[in-house]
This record gives sequence, C-alpha cells and structure tokens, in this order.
Amino acid sequence: AWMVYALARMLIGVLRVFPVNWNLRTARVFARAWWYVLPRHRRRACAHIRMACGPDLSDREVERMALRSLEALAMLAIDFIFLPLLVNERTWGRYIRLHNLRDALRSMLDGKGALLLTPHFGNWELAGYLLALFGFDVAAIMRPLDNVYLNRYVVDVRRRTGLELIDKKGAMENAEDILARGGALGFIADQNAGSKGLFVDFFGIKASTYKSIGLLAMTRDVPIIVGYALRLDNRFRFEVGVERVIHPAEWQNRDDPLRWVTQEFTNAMEASIRRAPEQYLWIHRRWKSRPKGEKPLPAIA
Repeated sequence: AWMVYALARMLIGVLRVFPVNWNLRTARVFARAWWYVLPRHRRRACAHIRMACGPDLSDREVERMALRSLEALAMLAIDFIFLPLLVNERTWGRYIRLHNLRDALRSMLDGKGALLLTPHFGNWELAGYLLALFGFDVAAIMRPLDNVYLNRYVVDVRRRTGLELIDKKGAMENAEDILARGGALGFIADQNAGSKGLFVDFFGIKASTYKSIGLLAMTRDVPIIVGYALRLDNRFRFEVGVERVIHPAEWQNRDDPLRWVTQEFTNAMEASIRRAPEQYLWIHRRWKSRPKGEKPLPAIA
C-alpha cells in the first residue's frame, strides 16, 4: 500500500509540472486506451446508455457517448490534482461560473440546515469544495479508499478549504448534529441502495434509491438542494449550478411524502445529467438491484 501511494505521489508531482489543460488532453488519450483494454467497461457503459436513451440513438452515437463518459472520468482525476492549486478565494472566477444559486444560498443562510445532492456527473466534488471555500459549513459523506495512505492524502486535500468529511459507515449518526447546527450535508445521491431501497424512476427505469435522504429531510424539516458541476469545453472550466430546491412545504401534504420527495430529487438529478449526458458515469451500476418480483435486467459485467 505504501509503495502504491509513493508511486501515485510521484505521478502527481510529474503531472503538476505541466499545464492543467495539457494533462486533460493526456487523460482523454488514456481514456481511449481504456476503451480498448477493458471491453467490459465499454459494454456496460453502452448498455446503460441504450437503456436510458432508448432506440433513438444510433449505435455510433451510443459508443461516442460511452467513450466521452470514460474521458470525463479520466479528466476528473486531473481535476482532483489541480483543484487545490488553481481554485482559491481570489482565482475561482477564472475557472467557474455560477448558475441559479439564489434560492439555494438563501436556504443555506437561514441557519436551519440543508441536504446537498448531486449525481455522478461532471466534477461531482466541485460544488462542495467551492461552498466550503466560500465559508459555508459543509460536510460530505465519502467512502474511504482501501489504501490507507492514499485515503489520508485525499482527505487532507479535500479538507483544505474547510470541507468536513464523514465516513459512509455510520454517517447518519453525525448527520443530525450537522443539520442541528445549521450545516449542509452532501450526498452523491445516485447510488444503488440494494434490495431495501426505495425504487423510483431514473431515465424511465426503476432504480433503488436510499430512503435515508428523504427521511432525514422530513425528520429535520430541511430543504433538499440538487446541484451539478458541468465541465465546459473539455477544459478546466465549469458551470456550478442548482437544478432544483425542494422545500419542506412541498412534501408535507403528499399522500406518500417519502416516495414523492425521492422521485422529485431523482428527477432533478436526471435533468442535470440531460444537460450533458456524456459527462455521466455510465459505467456505474445504477440499475443493478431490481424491485421484488421483477425480472432481472440483462446481465452486465
């Protein structure tokens, strides 16, 4: 583990010698090699795109989107390396434009707490980093890396702007405290929740979604803010925006408020992805679990 960490730090040091956009081009070349070396990822991405987008896309368009999705993931690794070097209180405006944040910022400033949701889309870590940089009390739930040395490095980088990180295991034990003090709690909310999740529509297909997000919002009576960070022009430039703010008053009189709010934030994530579907993580097994009694989807390795 230590040797892997040492090699990773050496590679990071070499990459930082070159301009960020050069490295983004290199990442796209790497992704094209990945496309051929790991065909199961290629097949999985193409299958998921076909499921989500239906028959309207040609096979060539599906493959193009799948390749661009791998490129987006490779470029995300470069973003992680350069984000703390390039984006600070003085320079963020060179790289980031903001869209439709007024309602979300008003909700976060009222001191009652909020849930921040985003899918595996674009640079899904950027919004939390930026809010912490602006001085907001933000905590994000993360799954620790298996390599303890790499995990320590990643956590240190993410915490430099004041972003608090919470281990995914037992995260709900800390969630109440964060919201009680008026903080914002961030989730990557398009995870497969297994057989015990709540199944709602995602691109027209039932997808298992964590109940805990809706239950936490309902219990604490806090808004749910669905945002995104969209890459612009294959460069280190982004649009950080808010797709939807779901206020507590919207679900309070619903017949099934938990199902309604879960479907509503899932719809908002889908709308974000439709802005640039080639930037979604299509190799993610979002539809792995199926509702009870439903036939399994065709096996995708």
